[in-house]
Amino acid sequence: MLRLAHSSRGKKLAFLSSSSSSSSTAAFAAMSHMGSRFFPKPATASVPHFPPLPSQFFSNINLCRAGKRLLPVLCSKPISRNHSRSLYINGHATLPVSPPGNISVGGGWKSDALRKQLAECGIEMDNLAPGQYNGLWCPKCQGGDSGEKSFSILIEADGTRASWICHRAKCGWTGGTKHATSSTSKNPVQQRTRQKKAREITEESLQLEPLCSELVGYFKERDISRETLLRNRVMQKAHGNQIVIAFTYGRNGMLVSCKYRDINKKFWQEKDTEKIFYGLDDIKGSDDIIIVEGEMDKLAMEEAGFRNCVSVPDGAPPLVSSKDLPPESQDTKYQYLWNCKEYLKQASRIILATDGDPPGQALAEELARRLGRERCWRVKWPRKNADSYCKDANEVLMYLGPQALKDAIDDAELYPIKGLFLFRDFFDEIDSYYHQTQGYQFGVSTGWKSLDGLYSVLPGELTIVSGVPNSGKSEWIDALLCNLNRSADWKFALCSMENNVRDHARKLMEKYVRKPFFDAPYGESAERIDVMEYERGKQWLNDTFHLIRHLYGGIIDVKMMHFQA
Repeated sequence: MLRLAHSSRGKKLAFLSSSSSSSSTAAFAAMSHMGSRFFPKPATASVPHFPPLPSQFFSNINLCRAGKRLLPVLCSKPISRNHSRSLYINGHATLPVSPPGNISVGGGWKSDALRKQLAECGIEMDNLAPGQYNGLWCPKCQGGDSGEKSFSILIEADGTRASWICHRAKCGWTGGTKHATSSTSKNPVQQRTRQKKAREITEESLQLEPLCSELVGYFKERDISRETLLRNRVMQKAHGNQIVIAFTYGRNGMLVSCKYRDINKKFWQEKDTEKIFYGLDDIKGSDDIIIVEGEMDKLAMEEAGFRNCVSVPDGAPPLVSSKDLPPESQDTKYQYLWNCKEYLKQASRIILATDGDPPGQALAEELARRLGRERCWRVKWPRKNADSYCKDANEVLMYLGPQALKDAIDDAELYPIKGLFLFRDFFDEIDSYYHQTQGYQFGVSTGWKSLDGLYSVLPGELTIVSGVPNSGKSEWIDALLCNLNRSADWKFALCSMENNVRDHARKLMEKYVRKPFFDAPYGESAERIDVMEYERGKQWLNDTFHLIRHLYGGIIDVKMMHFQA
């Protein structure tokens, strides 16, 4: 007989905010670690003091440039959170710099073939405009519990293709259609691998400007100095009725792409530009490279003394892909790795300092799969307070200071390799064993004190009871189960080959109530189980045991437990 035991939303980001962020410096003892010798000591550059912004700044200030009046970031006009032309790519939106005007669906472009392909995917295109991004409810997740319009779809201007993505982390559905003039496939969703020629841009063509003092103050509140901003060519740009931050992406001193961030922490990039790392020139010729998840983290690393750091351009995926790695030419999501492979191939150590949330850890895994786990290291961010850990490099800098950020990088660990562990990976289990916090370190009493010195029941261990036939093995195990349920409230699954259900129920109930089931000679002079005790015993049986029985055509072959008192 076999028995198995169960054992706020963050606040909207105001770039031009005068509230100062208090950063407490916590001393973290620097552990002796082989990684520390690879990095220079942090620079001790003085950070200029910026006075707090005057209160009248937040009312109605006009920024004048070239005769054009521009509203500051904290403008009175609300900015929509669901921009009709926003296509989020893992948290970062891609927008054309000059979005095309609306083109009517009935404006003469052929859509029947495309309509059919989209319908097969559950997407209706009656209200979709070509040549721009359209925000909808996702056909897969319906916007989740909040019902947000998280689904963005782009219809090409000529009406021949469509591509889409749901930027809810728990969904992440992405796909595209085949060319609408080709024969319709049973599964129209396919990966787009066509590479466009990157367009050339300059700071002048993008109309970028140096940061105003208010935006410099915004970065100062996050402990990012003016010197770091100047060296990394962080600029600003007029976008509609606001001014946004412009992170310039360069290679060999030449502008390659540009990424923008607005008051609502919405990101978008220049269209048709090459995807590369942010800060790429800083890792040229480096043996040791740090990869972070966002531009702010890259700037924070520099404040801790690390310039050999780059940021990914597209943020993190919601989950690790279950598919095999695609060929380099088809690996569109991580094309920035292959565009920068000359910078990466010479690195002997790559520290993955991505965010501590699940998407950040998924990004670290995807990078390690492509870069080689054997040369990757990972960072564990320190505690921010008693209740939580820091999320990323910029949080460590703001809350704990540059030394704590340096210590976190110096203490980076080897990236896990399947089947290879350190004892530190099991310290939590060893600690609970030492402090006896799990409760079953030495097993559970059998219920017989004379036996406990020789045997106790330990979860996860296999116990085999052997003996000659009819020597009482099953009876003893049944009694042991009753004792364990009484002392530790364990539940069990029973697979008893020799007992039918009613006989097994009788034996177990007798051990639970400690009275005979029938008036029979085996009970001697003991009183039989009465009706109330019998009903209580049935309830105990149902709550304590699950039965494993043979199946016939999907119906369990278990005789009904019907008793007569």
